[in-house]
Amino acid sequence: MNDTILELRKFIAPEFVFGIDALDLTGQYARNYGGKKALVVTDSGVAEAGWTKKVVESLIEKNIKVEIYSKVSQNPREDEVMEGAELYRTSGCNLIVAVGGGSPIDCAKGIGIVVANSRHILEFEGVDQINNPIPPLICVPTTGGTSADVSQFSIITDQKEKVKISIVSKAIIPDISLIDPQTLLTMDNYLTACTGIDAMVHAFEAYVSNASSAMTDMHALKAIEILAKYLIPSLQEPNNLEYRSQVMFASLEAGLAFSNASLGVVHSMAHSLGGLLDLPHGECNALLFNHVINYNFSEAEEKYVNLARIFNIDFTKMTAPEKKSALFNLIQSFREKAGITDSLNTRGVKTGDIPPLAKKALADVCSVTNPRRPVQRDIEVIYEEAL
Repeated sequence: MNDTILELRKFIAPEFVFGIDALDLTGQYARNYGGKKALVVTDSGVAEAGWTKKVVESLIEKNIKVEIYSKVSQNPREDEVMEGAELYRTSGCNLIVAVGGGSPIDCAKGIGIVVANSRHILEFEGVDQINNPIPPLICVPTTGGTSADVSQFSIITDQKEKVKISIVSKAIIPDISLIDPQTLLTMDNYLTACTGIDAMVHAFEAYVSNASSAMTDMHALKAIEILAKYLIPSLQEPNNLEYRSQVMFASLEAGLAFSNASLGVVHSMAHSLGGLLDLPHGECNALLFNHVINYNFSEAEEKYVNLARIFNIDFTKMTAPEKKSALFNLIQSFREKAGITDSLNTRGVKTGDIPPLAKKALADVCSVTNPRRPVQRDIEVIYEEAL
């Protein structure tokens, strides 16, 4: 018997509906949760694509009043959370609906935390710091990668410290996620690539996490299998709904994995980097991904080899250093095929930025479950190699 099956582990996930026209169920579920007035948290891009309008129509059809909050940045900020929470209170809302990618969903979670606990959002950094449950939360994801709609994570930018903080609690797992693959058809290719690589990193990091289990491994492996086959084709044929649906499903699988196994140093470094330069989260992950694998490889060689085999790499006659090099090159090639070709240097990172970036990354909760426990100098070297 596999020993990992015997280990004591918990697994938590929201209810979700996956498929074409899932978002049309928003009003029905809002009514089921006793909704009278919903705060719809979204952003301008999602609104322009028409998805916010469709969700609002579904709510109105079920006699749910609506207040829209759309002032959400690509990396949601503390002041946006606090402003949204004040709007929720003054407008008499009793339900939150998030429509968008990870940014509106993370912001919506933050708003829920604040209205239920009456404290500043930055006070909830860390694991299980939330005392009171948030209002009912319905998520309609419109990107294929962040998985915020099924996770117990919320990532918020601390504007003063210029760092993204992690809030982790089962209290912020959405009540339901309505996952409609059609929403991916309005994404541009670069956003598709960034969010797709984000999903891949979720799966990789969950699989090698020191908190992984047989249950999370199952979801992580399936996510990698799908992304290896369909992410690049979805970029080549952006109107192919079958490819888009596969990527959306992989995002779901990866989300179920990392929400329960947590993540690693790719994410802690990406949170630090994104907080400093306000770069897209998926892009930050992509630029760091293979460099972190290089660092971790000795502590999780068997698992990394399992993942690389999904991409049809034959390791039969390779030494350990050759395996590590092959995997490094595989990830580098994959992200470049996806159109992510920059480096940290070309995106504005300077040598002097590295020590404070590393210090903040080391303090991030995601570093705790990395398979190799880093010190600050380890993280500095990884940033240097990614320049």
